[in-house]
Amino acid sequence: MSIHLRPVASEKAVKLMDLENTLVFETNRNARKESLKAEIEKLFNVKIAKIRTSVRANKKFAYVKFNVKNPAADLATRLGLI
Repeated sequence: MSIHLRPVASEKAVKLMDLENTLVFETNRNARKESLKAEIEKLFNVKIAKIRTSVRANKKFAYVKFNVKNPAADLATRLGLI
């Protein structure tokens, strides 16, 4: 199964990035936390501390909190969010 990740650049997402070292991704509805963690760590070469998920308006969002050694702002810059 292939996982589609789309970074979210809303006001709330930017606030979470600054305050909680967290990035928000829109992903497949059937993606599991374990596979999301493995895919993100492999793609971006970062360590993840925690993943929370939420389903709203028939879309699944993954809130990915990074390890302190991996600032979310650095990854957001690489992704072109900032």
